[in-house]
Amino acid sequence: MDRQMEDSMDNTFIPATSVTSGQGQAVRSDLYSLTVQIVNVCFVGDPGRTYPKWVLVDTGMPQSAKAIAAAAEERFGPDSQPEAIVLTHGHFDHVGAVVDLVERWDVPVYAHEREMPYLTGQTPYPAPDPSVEGGLVAKMSPIFPVEPVDLGDCVHPLPPFGAVPGMPGWRWIHTPGHTPGHVSFFRDRDRALIAGDAFVTVKQDELYKVVSQEQEINGPPRYLTTDWQAAKDSVEKLEELKPSVIVTGHGKPMDGDALSSGLQKLVQHFDEIAVPDYGRYVDGTQH
Repeated sequence: MDRQMEDSMDNTFIPATSVTSGQGQAVRSDLYSLTVQIVNVCFVGDPGRTYPKWVLVDTGMPQSAKAIAAAAEERFGPDSQPEAIVLTHGHFDHVGAVVDLVERWDVPVYAHEREMPYLTGQTPYPAPDPSVEGGLVAKMSPIFPVEPVDLGDCVHPLPPFGAVPGMPGWRWIHTPGHTPGHVSFFRDRDRALIAGDAFVTVKQDELYKVVSQEQEINGPPRYLTTDWQAAKDSVEKLEELKPSVIVTGHGKPMDGDALSSGLQKLVQHFDEIAVPDYGRYVDGTQH
């Protein structure tokens, strides 16, 4: 594989963590969520197989490659590596370790075609909005990197028609709003959903709730969401699937009545719950 990669977050460390950092949870026998500081990555694959095949969804915070690789070896065995890495989107906390992990494992990366400019070094993300209505994490957001990583020819567009490389039975769903190429992953047979940041299960802009991981369904992180109408449409699309269990990019996995009622409430009251009263991107215009 011709790498030609550039890591814009090399030597970057974001001083944010939560009480669940380093903890993992088997959401299904073949779906495992690991919290890295304040963000979740997923291992999709059955560890009970003789030769486990698995995929990593998202790559966490900068400087987290060793922790992710160690968790992978604990789950799937020594020297284990994924079939591929798939990305919900390219924000720093979801691609923080991607270059290090590709160099370690020599595996392809897949993302939506509209996310490619942010993964090939072409375009930075819009700046976070510290003026947005919210808590201390929102005020801290100017320190968050927006420069694109450059994965060169190691990154590929997801296949058309929803197929996910290395994840049979799953399909990707375009859920823009938080970013233009944001995707979620859904498995029809058991209605398991990996939602990324299309919505989250913690109030991500408030530091106390991020640290304590107090559970509540909220819209995407306010300080980095630039298209609120698209974000609302994406939440409605995911709620229509009636997921039985969810892993989101931030917050604890959720199922049962808390999930169904919380997601329905978010759809019905999206403007009040998710959309800030003020902020740079609230009117749909980026400045």
